[in-house]
Amino acid sequence: MTDLCVSLAVLGAAVLLSEAARRTAARLSRGDYWIYLLEAASTFQLCCCTHELKLLGDTARLELPVSLALTYTMTVIHLVTFREATCNPSGALESVCRGSRSGRAAVGLIACQFAAAVAAQFFAASVWSLGLSDVHIRHRRFGFRCFDPLGGTLLEAAAVELACAFTVQAAAMHAQKMDAKLRAPFIAAIITALVYTGGGVSGAVFNPALAFSVQFPCSGHTYLEYCFVYWLGPVSGVASCVLLFEKILPFLSGKSSTGPEVPAARKQKTQ
Repeated sequence: MTDLCVSLAVLGAAVLLSEAARRTAARLSRGDYWIYLLEAASTFQLCCCTHELKLLGDTARLELPVSLALTYTMTVIHLVTFREATCNPSGALESVCRGSRSGRAAVGLIACQFAAAVAAQFFAASVWSLGLSDVHIRHRRFGFRCFDPLGGTLLEAAAVELACAFTVQAAAMHAQKMDAKLRAPFIAAIITALVYTGGGVSGAVFNPALAFSVQFPCSGHTYLEYCFVYWLGPVSGVASCVLLFEKILPFLSGKSSTGPEVPAARKQKTQ
């Protein structure tokens, strides 16, 4: 119980620290630089909290309902506090494909995300070095090392990451039709279900920046193998989802997705 309380305090501290950074940036920043600061602060929060949740889940052996409740609650908090931030390189690449952001801006966002991911590693190690709980003390004795996060083959893990990214992207696209108050709980429920289903195979990260912070330092596979699973898998999942729902299905149904639909009133005038 003490370990859980300490971890909850660490999670709260990471969220409050990131929120303070977002609010400060909102007051001090000018022009387009706000979005870069927002991405950095939000990605830092996501990675810090995931580090603590992963350590707690691996060593404290929490009961399944408690573990899922923590995952769901923290996911809702992330979705509510992130605002316009994506915290995911796949989201930045998607915006380039849609034409809503330039390639140069997307590269800047991705750089901020990975920089925040590295900063989260140092933050987590610094907190664990304090030995605030038995979980932290035991992890410190192992030199803050983590072991093979893959519970299946490389192809199986990559397939899980692709499927998770595809599902979350599809949920996010269709959630735009829902009431704004229901979007975060809905997407959080989807993510929690995916973590429960695919966590044993790949960890169900489906975020290249988050994986770089949490999974890449672990032993068991090479850097290129982790890139195949945690970078190629999620990016392919997002790309295939957008292609399916915005290109293939509209084409098969006879609807065009290349431009805005002509209003009915205008159609009647032209007839």
